[in-house]
Amino acid sequence: MKANSPIQCFVWKWLLSSYYCRRQNFHMNISQMHERLRLELLRRIQRGTLSVSLLSRQSGFGQAHLSNFLHTRRQLSLDGMDRILKAQHLTGADLLPAQDRAGDDPEGDTVPIVSHATALFEPLVRPAAVHAMLHVPANLLQSTRARVHTAQRAWQRFVAVRIAAADAAAMDPLVLPDAIAVIDRHYNSLMPYRANRPNVYAVRHEAHLLLRYVEDMRGQLVLRPHNLACPVCLIDVDPGGSASDLVTGRVVLIVNEA
Repeated sequence: MKANSPIQCFVWKWLLSSYYCRRQNFHMNISQMHERLRLELLRRIQRGTLSVSLLSRQSGFGQAHLSNFLHTRRQLSLDGMDRILKAQHLTGADLLPAQDRAGDDPEGDTVPIVSHATALFEPLVRPAAVHAMLHVPANLLQSTRARVHTAQRAWQRFVAVRIAAADAAAMDPLVLPDAIAVIDRHYNSLMPYRANRPNVYAVRHEAHLLLRYVEDMRGQLVLRPHNLACPVCLIDVDPGGSASDLVTGRVVLIVNEA
């Protein structure tokens, strides 16, 4: 491995700076970095910004080799990871989960505030995708129960998004303009979280994120607003798919700015 490779430089900084690691709360080994790289490449392929053939040309790996890696049939060496990172203009730090760069928060937890596209499509939140960090009450996240569809089990669990006035209208007055919604992406089941209380979900409708109450009705997802003056929205579930494929997660907290 070359001395100036992104992986080697990142690993040496990681190993030598234990204080920095504690402040940033890094809990990731090389195997986890390997998996995060695989998921990030799959995300780019699913978004249409990358293909196996293009990655093959960029990195020099054969398409069969890359396909086996992407489908977990083989692993990359550190040199191989380094070649992929360089080809995709990534650094080792881009594979880290988003953390509060200001340090530990003894009074509570933090959640990255991201774009709607990141919340909908990115399994792992890269540091560059974080707009800010939201402080939430202590133990709120740890005490939240999960009920996740298998496809999202490896996704970073909690993200937050800001809701513009046009998107907030359907959930008024529960959600006000410029509110921040914290989403649990490990709860995309339509089972009620609490008895006799409907869940509010973040749902993917085309390329947009909507907050709604949700029902599954004969192959269609019914999106119901809180504001009865707004229309109900129907989304067709793809044949062979499930309603959970369209549900990004359950809203666990809404922060309305005064």
